[in-house]
Amino acid sequence: QVQLIESGGGLVQAGDSLRRSCAASVRTFSSYTMGWFRQTPGKERDFVAAVNWRGSSTDYADSVKGRFTISRDNAQNTVYLQMNSLKPEDTAVYYCAAKIFGTLRGQYGLWGQGTQVTVSS
Repeated sequence: QVQLIESGGGLVQAGDSLRRSCAASVRTFSSYTMGWFRQTPGKERDFVAAVNWRGSSTDYADSVKGRFTISRDNAQNTVYLQMNSLKPEDTAVYYCAAKIFGTLRGQYGLWGQGTQVTVSS
């Protein structure tokens, strides 16, 4: 069974940086499109960023473009989300997600456990 194990959340101040990691327990990690989503109480889970299977194509939500960077290391079965210039409105539970190939947006079938990121003003 595929598992996505996240790490790197926490409490930071506005303007700080934070790096999220997500390790996948799969043999064919390079077959997966990987994404990050976030959710705040009472709202739907929103797309944040995604990267294709070999890291050559990325997509970002407008709200994080220029501040967040998604990357992957297929040798380590890990995807990263580097978050810079954090704002209080970035506060949310962040989820790692995966799907076999597929488009960068759309439906994802595998999810991590979610980790809280809190940005204080």
